[in-house]
Amino acid sequence: MTELAVALRRAVRGEVGFDVTSRALVTMDASNYRRVPVGVVAPADADDVAAVLEVCRAHGVPVVARGGGTSIAGQATGTGVVLDFTRHMNGLLSIDPGTRTAVVQPGLVLDRLQEAAASHGLRFGPDPSTHSRCTLGGMIGNNSCGSHSVAWGTTADSVRELSVVTARGRRLRLGQGWAGAPAGLRELAQGELARLRTGFPDLPRRISGYALDALLPEKGADVARSFCGSEGTLGVLTEAVVRLVEAPRARALAVLAYGEESAAAEAAAGLLAYGPLTVEGMAADLVRSPAGLPKGGAWLFVETGGESAAEAHARAQEIVRAADVVDSLVVTDAATQRVLWRIREDASGTATRMPDGSEAWPGWEDCAVPPARLGAYLRDFRALLSAHGLRGTPYGHFGDGCIHVRIDFDLLTEAGIGRFRRFSEELADLVVEHGGSLSGEHGDGQARAELLPRMYGAETVRLFERAKALWDPDDLLNPGMLVRPAPLDTNLRFSALPARPVDVAFGYPADGGDFRAAVRRCVGVAKCRTTTAAGPEVMCPSFRATGEEEHSTRGRARLLHEMLAGELVTDGWRSTEVRDALDLCLSCKGCRSDCPVGVDMATYKAEFLHHHYAGRRRPAAHHSMGRLPEWLHRVARTRTAPLLNALASLRPLATAGKRLGGIAPEREIPRLARRTFTSWWRARRTAPESTGERVVLWPDTFTEHLSPSVGRAAVRVLEAAGLRVILPPTLLPRAAALGTGPARSAAALLTARRARVCCGLTYVSTGQLDRARTVLRRTLDLMEPVLRARLPVVVLEPSCAAALRTDLPELLPDDPRAAALSRAVLTFAEALERHAPHWTPPAADRPVAGQTHCHQHAVLGDTPDRRLRAAAGLTGELAGGCCGLAGNFGFEKGHFEVSRACAEEQLLPSVREAPDRTVVLADGFSCRTQLEQLAGVRGRHLAEVLAEALEKETGGTEGTEI
Repeated sequence: MTELAVALRRAVRGEVGFDVTSRALVTMDASNYRRVPVGVVAPADADDVAAVLEVCRAHGVPVVARGGGTSIAGQATGTGVVLDFTRHMNGLLSIDPGTRTAVVQPGLVLDRLQEAAASHGLRFGPDPSTHSRCTLGGMIGNNSCGSHSVAWGTTADSVRELSVVTARGRRLRLGQGWAGAPAGLRELAQGELARLRTGFPDLPRRISGYALDALLPEKGADVARSFCGSEGTLGVLTEAVVRLVEAPRARALAVLAYGEESAAAEAAAGLLAYGPLTVEGMAADLVRSPAGLPKGGAWLFVETGGESAAEAHARAQEIVRAADVVDSLVVTDAATQRVLWRIREDASGTATRMPDGSEAWPGWEDCAVPPARLGAYLRDFRALLSAHGLRGTPYGHFGDGCIHVRIDFDLLTEAGIGRFRRFSEELADLVVEHGGSLSGEHGDGQARAELLPRMYGAETVRLFERAKALWDPDDLLNPGMLVRPAPLDTNLRFSALPARPVDVAFGYPADGGDFRAAVRRCVGVAKCRTTTAAGPEVMCPSFRATGEEEHSTRGRARLLHEMLAGELVTDGWRSTEVRDALDLCLSCKGCRSDCPVGVDMATYKAEFLHHHYAGRRRPAAHHSMGRLPEWLHRVARTRTAPLLNALASLRPLATAGKRLGGIAPEREIPRLARRTFTSWWRARRTAPESTGERVVLWPDTFTEHLSPSVGRAAVRVLEAAGLRVILPPTLLPRAAALGTGPARSAAALLTARRARVCCGLTYVSTGQLDRARTVLRRTLDLMEPVLRARLPVVVLEPSCAAALRTDLPELLPDDPRAAALSRAVLTFAEALERHAPHWTPPAADRPVAGQTHCHQHAVLGDTPDRRLRAAAGLTGELAGGCCGLAGNFGFEKGHFEVSRACAEEQLLPSVREAPDRTVVLADGFSCRTQLEQLAGVRGRHLAEVLAEALEKETGGTEGTEI
């Protein structure tokens, strides 16, 4: 393909990528299918598109147009050249409020259009659950719909004009009437009027096949509408004029609870008479947590609009009164509505796992039947599932009769794939029997196009082939889709994976210990490609900073998939392409919670680095920062912290040290504490007498050597709450008695220098997993008395707490002590809430700003922290996202600009905009360091703020130096 690549680079101004990474990133969309392209082009404009088509036609290479890559039927993949419109042709060219239209390019993300239209009181009607990353070009290609289609229809209903380049280079302007239509299309339609009038089901969600009935004279010969849903097989879209609708001034959301899904489905059609904006349905199996939902086994999400909140609320209440429900809830608060809508939107990801954790797949994602027949169809559908021994939980657009479902197909074995085919054929017949469409939203692609004769009959399918030949006589555009389709059970993405599990270091308990299954978690819904963080969410900071697919969670998962497949990425764990893609992963763990399918890229990165550098020279940063606990312990033992601080203040020495350690030259080296936390602990005055519960305070590396004030403050607060604070044992094999305070003998101190607890965080984040396991086993040996006594372990540093909660049991899955310590770990706020429930914190009475630690958000949760802050009079919300320093990441050479960009997204603006007297909260040492180095602001741990309030409350007469 060298000749093709050279020709394309000469012909276009945009980027041409024939490298392994560019190709690997687009081998899959959100479907079951995988195709390896020869190259990727990001066209700069319509001239580039025409040039690519000319070059590819000359070389006999097919072309596939791609937007956000969230298609569920396989139509965004191909073996030729993939056109990526998201890089350059992604603009909103104009909005005309008078005509309620917008001119958009195909790579524009829907949410960007919605944001711009909102300032005029307008919106684009269709809104798929992927609205934060799907593109207008992809929506037009698939005729996407979304939850508001009962009010505003499909994308085809919202299209006025389309600018298209055909495979042979003609530039057409499509609209109503025959102007701009390819030669022969009018004659084809006029010769088939009877078939066009009778051969297409009359459904609100009939997406399957070509919309040739839009060419009927009574429908205005709407060529633009007939082009919608053609999945890139007829021409390449370069610009569109779309219709906008007036957005309601106020909305209310009625959540109607039913006993089970069939009852909800039966009720949906009856609610349409009340003019709702949405009628969405889902069952309890898809809800991770039912918090906030009315009690029931299935729900309808019915949105109403009005000129005022009172009017919208009244319409919602009218619907509630008309519905026969188990329970109901009406919400007018916008923030609460967003929380509830997220439950519904995340179903596209949560549906990929059965309640028992087993995998489920698309393929029959969006059949549609007449809304009045939905209940009967669902009953028959359930019976068909049972007959084939399959499981799946339907959800989706009940008001339009459109059902989404992921089914636990076995797509890994020959027998399972055979059952997949038989079920698909029988389900197609069932849909047709109910008067439905095989696709009700996402298009046919490879998943359903083979079955179109069952829906339309052979003659109409031949009509589709004739239409395709008029538009694209060379079959250059997305071949294998819609007409002359590839069989639905070929090109399956899993067929390329190794037949046997690969050896790995982590246990992957949620994936049966199988790294292949862990990588398969990413089904491509691409929530990680959202360009603006939503509220407290974290994922994916590096993508938002760079805008590059390879630095998204999905992009990295794709490269790992190709590494296992071995076709594109041929050097396995030694792959430089995978290494480079993972390099900008901050290991924030945001994807672990924010990804609807729970991809944990931080763990995958650690796994990869472990194998990649096995027996090889590691980067300097892995030694300087990965082994940080060792270096700091040696500094404490030799009492050289003042000397090192002095040396670090000398710029030439600091520069040389950073270069030697692989540290970013832009960074300042943090100052070491002159006195460690445990040194202070051993020398402190006698602790207050207490009969309260014992809690073990974990002396993490950062608290011990860099922020001992946090540890001292935590002791002050925990003891004020009536708890008896002790530190982990330091003696092996005979640990000091837990209730007697620190041992002071010379022998004990000598042993303490050799044996200390550590969560292994820095070793894990740099992929030094053998060393991490050694450290963790030693820690478990030390903690045996604590575990036998079943004492709570309070960890102040969120990243260390997260490592003990998750990395420890996953690295040592066969050691029961690991699970025991994981269960014992509590955050500072959790310890106070659980073990001092009647304690009243001091009144700090200050506003707060800052950021919830990314590991706290992803692994630990911050609900107890919120309650503790409220009880102490600390008002305001903390920002989401990631601070960007993320342990060693922001200190490593080459990461500074991305690190700063992450901080500038939410953390730094929240601090700059904070009112006077605001306390900047940052429980993580990395977050505090980032604030200090980038904003000159001192962040504080919640324990420090409460300890200060205690001192003010008592006049400084009690207890502890802080």
